[in-house]
Amino acid sequence: MFSFASYPYPKSESFKEIFVSSLGAGVSVYLFLIIFQPFGTENFLHPYKFLLLFPYCIIFGTTFFIANLMTSRFSNWNMGAELLKIIFILFVGSILSYFYNSLFLSHVKLDLGNYFYMFLYSLAVGIPISIIYILSRYIYLKNLHENTARNISQHLPVSIPELQQNLLKISAQNIELIISESNFLCVQSMENYCTFYFLENNILKKVLVRISLSSALQQIENGSVKKCHRSYIVNLTKVKNLKGNAQGYKLILPEIDFEIPVSRSFIPSIIPQLQQQNP
Repeated sequence: MFSFASYPYPKSESFKEIFVSSLGAGVSVYLFLIIFQPFGTENFLHPYKFLLLFPYCIIFGTTFFIANLMTSRFSNWNMGAELLKIIFILFVGSILSYFYNSLFLSHVKLDLGNYFYMFLYSLAVGIPISIIYILSRYIYLKNLHENTARNISQHLPVSIPELQQNLLKISAQNIELIISESNFLCVQSMENYCTFYFLENNILKKVLVRISLSSALQQIENGSVKKCHRSYIVNLTKVKNLKGNAQGYKLILPEIDFEIPVSRSFIPSIIPQLQQQNP
């Protein structure tokens, strides 16, 4: 259960996607009400019944939209957080629906017991719609990442012309490490140590240095050497492939046997730069 809740859930920062998915959720609520007419809705006789039910679409669509905008600011998002967001949406939606129903449709006195029934109605309608919403959005965003990664990978250069021989100098305590930028691959951080990966005579070398990633970044960052994750610095000119999935993107360097993740907060700077690396 806990492993499921901690499983990464793709998060969109696209205003258009957030608007369309929220609109779809609101319309789904409305269609559910007019097609199945649950909870006594079929006994509600009014010439403008379908029009009077439309505000429920606005209520839940707007609630989804605002909640998605608010959560788009968070960098780490998982399935548990997404489920909590859905519970919050259904709770707020049930409150707004209760006031609309009591004041404009039923014209009944506000009562906590009546609200409890509205909350149950909201759960009955909202849970199946939310399941469809979560799964469809997961699939869409996962495919979006995969397609973006595939398109970028097709245009990544096989080799980068060595126009210059910049030297990267790393100083830490009594150690000074000098690496040619054309041979530098990446840095992997673990607590207060960093492992520098580079090529020497076309052979992969690893050097462990007691230094923080932030300190290393200050010494070697340039137009091609960038931080892409809280634990990684990478030479973008050495990236030969890109993978996309629900978690986001991962950089592939053929010289090393692991994939380098790209944090969501670094996607706006890393991915466009890779797109510009055309042969």
